Amino acid sequence: MADDEEKQNRRLKLKFNLEELRKMKGSGTELVTVYLPPDRQISDVRQLLQNEHGQAANIKSKSTKKNVQGAIESALSTLNNFKTAGERGLAIFVGAIIVGNNKTRMINITVDDPPDEIQSVRYRCDSTFELDQLEDMLIEKASYGLFVIDRSESCYGIASGKKIHAQEYLPSQVPSKHGRGGQSAQRFERLIEEAAHNFFKKSAERACNYWLPLIADIKGIIVGGPGATKDYVVNRNYFHHEIQKKIIPTRFDVGYSNESGLRELVENAGSVMEEIELDGERRIVEKFLMEVVKPYPKATYGEKLVIDALNQGAVNTLLLSENLRKQILILECSSCKHKWEASINRMDPLPPCPSCNSDGEDIKEISSKSLVEELTEIASRSSGKTILISTDTEEGATLYRGFGGIAAMLRYPMS
Repeated sequence: MADDEEKQNRRLKLKFNLEELRKMKGSGTELVTVYLPPDRQISDVRQLLQNEHGQAANIKSKSTKKNVQGAIESALSTLNNFKTAGERGLAIFVGAIIVGNNKTRMINITVDDPPDEIQSVRYRCDSTFELDQLEDMLIEKASYGLFVIDRSESCYGIASGKKIHAQEYLPSQVPSKHGRGGQSAQRFERLIEEAAHNFFKKSAERACNYWLPLIADIKGIIVGGPGATKDYVVNRNYFHHEIQKKIIPTRFDVGYSNESGLRELVENAGSVMEEIELDGERRIVEKFLMEVVKPYPKATYGEKLVIDALNQGAVNTLLLSENLRKQILILECSSCKHKWEASINRMDPLPPCPSCNSDGEDIKEISSKSLVEELTEIASRSSGKTILISTDTEEGATLYRGFGGIAAMLRYPMS
């Protein structure tokens, strides 16, 4: 599988884990967060946790002390499964979360294959998990070209994730007024328009030279300015033809044509940038809807049929709704040692043991995996691409409500 597809799958898994982790709350400071970057030894963090376990003995509340020490012990047990932190590090989230009706449930979620490197060692004990380092990895890296212009100045750059980079500011030498009359007025008018033309051409060419090497990652070019110049420059084809194709039809009014104008442009164009993201999702779902009604469709849907297609290597593109919340858990009963698999929502209490009917603290979670993660991993084995579909569009909502949120475009029809 290509590196970018592998990274995309890691991002999908992380996105799903973070959605669950954000919802989890503990009583007091009972949730433990551990970050370990790739260049740190497991033994260093193990020593840190052992020290914290000793410090936790001083907690006055018996229940809090029990839960904190239990969480640290669970984190230490998890570390025993790793010889190193891996290529990009790992993060452990463990503790007793509130699941309603005055009940808590011990959970342990390990992120051992993040999309980017974890940057620093971190231990925190709080009522929520610390997610900042992982949240930063999900900032959208897709870029948008930015261009603001009027007759007096221009500026261009790029927006990527939360960052706005102004590449160059260009002041013009175009005179704004002249006091000449008669034939001199006409001559100066021509000189002014020639100067304006040269400035527009220079600004567009410099911006295109900057964007063209990056064009594969640029989703659109957003143009703005305080007056009508922005429309004139676009309509008169000052831009390279490949860049012209990327220009978003809507132009935006901003107060300035400098670096401040770029920031205002991004603020004003936020909804358009989101719409571009959703448009790609619309197209793939529309393609699925058109294909699935054919007599011999190269498409299928539903958990069982999609898994069958995945196991046969028939899936080209896997479509999963962002609203899927099913978790596949391996559970063990400490009373009778029975192990079994259950599918539940992460925030629900654990079910009683089907063998001896024990419940509560007697039921331990051995491992967990989201259905999204499970299906994504199967798809990756046969180089299938996975796309998470939001429910913010009519097509995305249809995929979730009408098809259970699980569908696939196939490489060939399946009988």
